[in-house]
Amino acid sequence: MKDHHQLDSALADQAQWLKLYYFARAGFSVAWVAAAFAIGQSSAPVAGALLIAYPAWDAAANWLDALRSGGLSQNRTQALNVLVSLATTVAVILALQVSMNWVLGVFGAWAILSGLLQLGTAIRRWRRFGAQWAMALSGGQSALAGGFFIAQAAMPTAPSITNVAGYAGVGALYFLVSAIWLTVSAWRRGARRAQLG
Repeated sequence: MKDHHQLDSALADQAQWLKLYYFARAGFSVAWVAAAFAIGQSSAPVAGALLIAYPAWDAAANWLDALRSGGLSQNRTQALNVLVSLATTVAVILALQVSMNWVLGVFGAWAILSGLLQLGTAIRRWRRFGAQWAMALSGGQSALAGGFFIAQAAMPTAPSITNVAGYAGVGALYFLVSAIWLTVSAWRRGARRAQLG
């Protein structure tokens, strides 16, 4: 009975962490999109800094989530996502020296890889936590968006940071939905326990 209670407590702590994590991811993405539209469109240096910061933040967020969820060795999809996002950060820095078409192509490749890895993480967590359907959809849609980015990058028209901002905005929505879903699920479990106890 004690072991069962400890397991329930550990799962509740992990669900609480995921809720905070998803809210933080949503908040960052909303702030990033707002900055992209408000400043990034008119300032190339700011746009460049934002484009570098986006995959760098993703690497840091995945690293922290993996550490809080048993370590990198137990969360291989996230460990790979950290490496992919760090490599993308470097690739964006280099691509900015060439053109925005190259930058969008890099983002396209990253969206495909990170989306598939996020999908893998969601599937792995599906049995233990709710709200993973939104993360699975987000990962799948990210991979599709990546293909669209690569197609856009091959066109002669130079893209801008707003091309990426739309993608980031959709990602923010998925993280927000996941956070709210976990919040409601926790509230319902607490209400059921109160009725039983």
